[in-house]
Amino acid sequence: MIDKTFYKNNGPFTLAQVAEITGSVLTDAGAGNVKVKEIASMEKAGADDICFFYDRKAKEKAANIKARACITNDDLKTWIPSGVIVLVCPDPKFAFLKLNKAFYEEYAPTAKIDATAVIDKSAKIGKDCFIGAHVVIEENVVIGDGCRLEAGCVIARGCKIGDNCRIGVNAYVSYCLMGNGCYVYSGARIGCDGFGFNFKDGAHVRIPQVGRVIIGNDVEVGANTCIDRGALDDTVIGDGCRIDNLVQIAHNDKLGRGCVIVAQTGIAGSCTFGDYVVCGGQSGFADHLMVGSGAQIAAQSGVMRDIEPGAVVMGSPTVPFKDFMRQVAFLQRNSKK
Repeated sequence: MIDKTFYKNNGPFTLAQVAEITGSVLTDAGAGNVKVKEIASMEKAGADDICFFYDRKAKEKAANIKARACITNDDLKTWIPSGVIVLVCPDPKFAFLKLNKAFYEEYAPTAKIDATAVIDKSAKIGKDCFIGAHVVIEENVVIGDGCRLEAGCVIARGCKIGDNCRIGVNAYVSYCLMGNGCYVYSGARIGCDGFGFNFKDGAHVRIPQVGRVIIGNDVEVGANTCIDRGALDDTVIGDGCRIDNLVQIAHNDKLGRGCVIVAQTGIAGSCTFGDYVVCGGQSGFADHLMVGSGAQIAAQSGVMRDIEPGAVVMGSPTVPFKDFMRQVAFLQRNSKK
């Protein structure tokens, strides 16, 4: 059961409502008025709950479902025991996302400006914003409508934040122009100096970093992730990107639309990604690389050369996925001799 201390439950919903929300079809047309109070896993769902079954590997668990109703697809419905009301849709996994969003929501703070917030007189704050305790908003900052700035975050001078953005606890945003609907998680650092030095006369001389960070619309930046500002050219994060926790994106990097960058990935400076690139956890990139649209880089890969669009690569240095598996098979065969 979802803890109502942290999440608001908007239920119960009738199965007719569930079908409408999820785009499902009730196999028992007379069950539309039956109500469900919670979403639960197949193992834990009880008489007032609804669950989802979308993985054929879980068919043994499905045989023991005790939920009031279950959403699945046409191929898997035969595994659900009698007595459980079945709703059928083409993509039950996506249906789960939609119903979860309808059922549960975080408690959102009421729009207000906390008395401890420090806001420069030149800053412009949009309508219906929440500005939490000890937030700092420096000179000439522009904050759009409906934004949520949580305790202790800092928006440095000149930054522009679009509408309906959320800046998490103790996050720091500087040298940044941000679009609408973005979520910067707690502790993230955006716009800090890029890591650039020249070695001269026995000393590392810092290269001035005079670019910006440009973030598109509907971007998420995970907790404790760092996105450095550009040295000359801007660092750019395209619309719809999803960046996990503990990611490093260096100066002048450019990510296209919809890229997914998983935790502990490090991208050195001046790399350019196309659209919808996926990087597995702990992958690393040398500088000045081109990664084509739709490329997939497996976890713990070391990328040292350009990646073609649509390629699937793995290893350090990276090779095509099939070549990597051949290498593994060769090593396993010969290590036994």
